[in-house]
Amino acid sequence: MRISARADYAVRAALQLAASRDAGPLKAEAIADAQDIPHKFLESILNDMRRGGLVLSQRGGNGGYRLAKSAESISIADVIRVVEGPLVSVRGVRPPELCYTGPAESLLPLWIALRSNVREILEGVSLADIASADLPAYVTALADTPKAWANP
Repeated sequence: MRISARADYAVRAALQLAASRDAGPLKAEAIADAQDIPHKFLESILNDMRRGGLVLSQRGGNGGYRLAKSAESISIADVIRVVEGPLVSVRGVRPPELCYTGPAESLLPLWIALRSNVREILEGVSLADIASADLPAYVTALADTPKAWANP
């Protein structure tokens, strides 16, 4: 699985908004500077997030962006889906729409299992969890295994 720059930037921008929720709307420039994200790219991402109902935008001198919902109610999966689409696809197709035959027949349940595990993690972690550095125990346990940090 590959996390694109677009998805990474979207999550980081959402986290910046979550962390400064009480400070009022944040300008795109401030988010871009704080997270070292190219400003024009971020504007496109924020527009997708606005259309997806994750952020609200406000015009004017005191304008900017803010989360449309509480950070506790926005999962990392929500953010990624808004800017990238399905969490797991094979050749751009969702796994249940695939069909394999012969020795590749058991590949479909593998892709479904992969999607299930990705969903479990990304849907189970909210912006608030990350912003408060309080990841769920099962995520911390997965990250604490030595193999998790090794590059095979």
